[in-house]
Amino acid sequence: MAPRPVLEIDLPLTKVASGKVREVFAVDDEHLLFVASDRLSAYDVVLRSGIPDKGKILTQMAVFWFQQLAAAKPHHLVAHEVADFPRALAPYADLLAGRSLLVKRCKIIPIEAIVRGYLAGSGWAEYERQGSVCGIPLPPGLNESARLPEPLFTPSTKAEIGDHDENISPAEAAARIGESLADSLAKRAIALYQEAHGWAAERGIVLADTKFEFGLRDGQLILADEVLTPDSSRFWPADDYAPGRPQASFDKQYVRDWLTSINFDKQTPIALPDSVVTETRRRYLEAYRILSGRDPVL
Repeated sequence: MAPRPVLEIDLPLTKVASGKVREVFAVDDEHLLFVASDRLSAYDVVLRSGIPDKGKILTQMAVFWFQQLAAAKPHHLVAHEVADFPRALAPYADLLAGRSLLVKRCKIIPIEAIVRGYLAGSGWAEYERQGSVCGIPLPPGLNESARLPEPLFTPSTKAEIGDHDENISPAEAAARIGESLADSLAKRAIALYQEAHGWAAERGIVLADTKFEFGLRDGQLILADEVLTPDSSRFWPADDYAPGRPQASFDKQYVRDWLTSINFDKQTPIALPDSVVTETRRRYLEAYRILSGRDPVL
């Protein structure tokens, strides 16, 4: 039987940010502590139900990718074992174990660096309307879930809780953060996607799209936050992949699809049925096991 989900996280540290899933605490002038709850958001709404162990699965998957991908460096991760954290955090080891990261402070860039290799989600919706994704024209006649001619950098705004991320064009991203930084962001994000796509493909998973966050530290572009998790990516089983329809998935698209089936208003936090919670947890665990080749520490 799965444990109860951890929805709230309080520590005797200064909380510097509270996201849809993660809480961020100040450790010292150089470091922050990221702690992932088991909260679940869909359509930018934090739902009333959490997914037991989700924070641990997401955190350990991010650690796996930080360590696995050459393109992930430089990144913000300093330590992920509580034994390597400052001694003052030792009394909170049970809460922090498996779901927390000690990271370098950096200035987060206010753009979600989304890379799409396949036509799905809001990208497919825009293509149906006007033949483009984030204003980037695409060839006519593509089907839903089709592989794109090449991976696309399709940025979005980074919304506050309660607001919605909005897709923007690469030109708009450049206008917001500067052309040189936007170009570096795009190149780094696409390199990460391509390396991870190849790794996943060898293990029977299609990485359809994903989003990254980056920060700046001492003039360097630093990979930050979660990386290639079922919260931030679309993972499809390759043996069931077929363009022209929605795909089975190992990610929270399963929850989005259930919400769509009940005509969710995309505004009101609601509870999920136990069956949806259980199945979502199973899919997250399966993605972790297939991609990493091991079980998470729960």
